[in-house]
Amino acid sequence: MTTSGTEWLDDAQRAAWVRLAAVLELLPGALDAQLRRDAELTHFEYYAMAMLSEAPKRTLRMTALAQLTNATLPRLSHVVKRLEDRGLIERFPCPEDARATNARLTPAGWKKIRATAPGHVATVREHVIDALTPAQLTQLTKITDAILTTLDPKGTLTELYQRYDR
Repeated sequence: MTTSGTEWLDDAQRAAWVRLAAVLELLPGALDAQLRRDAELTHFEYYAMAMLSEAPKRTLRMTALAQLTNATLPRLSHVVKRLEDRGLIERFPCPEDARATNARLTPAGWKKIRATAPGHVATVREHVIDALTPAQLTQLTKITDAILTTLDPKGTLTELYQRYDR
């Protein structure tokens, strides 16, 4: 059936979509709740710190960190300011380009991310990884790759989400 040129979802498509939508709604809350409870961090704060923790010298230009976290610079600046106030991240002028600002994980931030990671990984395992068989995990990778191709057609974040591929 179509209305205004839109082909409606059939029952099988609707069943898949509703389940994916439920995961998209419930998973962020589960991840955020664990991080707030155990580390007093939001999921986005943790993610920004994790991206810095994997960067050379635990440092990135703010524009690169914004790209990796898929955040606008104003949103990222606000979050980094909060983390800076807590002594977890520091900002400083980029030595290669005085117009740019770098963000670096402080020693306290590195300690925080190392202490927080095990609980976060346990939550990811509980809600996603351990719920799947090895074959389903492979299917999930293929399914999300197909979806990411439409969401990121230019491959802007391809390096980020394919960095652990073998």
